Amino acid sequence: MMRRSFIGLLGVLAACPLFAQSPPVPEGVPTPNAAAAQPATPVVSVAQVSPDSLLKMQADKDSRVFVLDVRKPAEYAEGHVPGAVNIPYDQVASRLDEIPKDDEIVLYCHSGRRAGLAAETLAANGYTKLAHLEGDMRGWQKAGRAVQASAEPAN
Repeated sequence: MMRRSFIGLLGVLAACPLFAQSPPVPEGVPTPNAAAAQPATPVVSVAQVSPDSLLKMQADKDSRVFVLDVRKPAEYAEGHVPGAVNIPYDQVASRLDEIPKDDEIVLYCHSGRRAGLAAETLAANGYTKLAHLEGDMRGWQKAGRAVQASAEPAN
């Protein structure tokens, strides 16, 4: 009798690892351990500034606004928001000394992706006054706002 109980106990113990395993998870569904292993991409929340609001900010003599075009130099040369400074998004981290920390920084690109990446870089480096031009360059043009062109790329 004791031998049977012992063998039965061994069978239960041998099966325990099977019961302890997690059920299969469908592909693409994050598991708690997988999420902890990969750091989340920081997402920066920035205010949206309409083309009209940006024009008012630029016209206000007391306003300290720095308009940052993060597109490629050739895109900037084709046409940009008047007064904007061109620093491509992938150069922002290496050119922080050109971007004032105390001014309101209004970023834009063509559609928003690169401006978001640049905003994350700036936020990670202590910039807190960040805004995004609503609609980016396409929205600026669609609103019928003036576009300034350069003879050749700035960079």
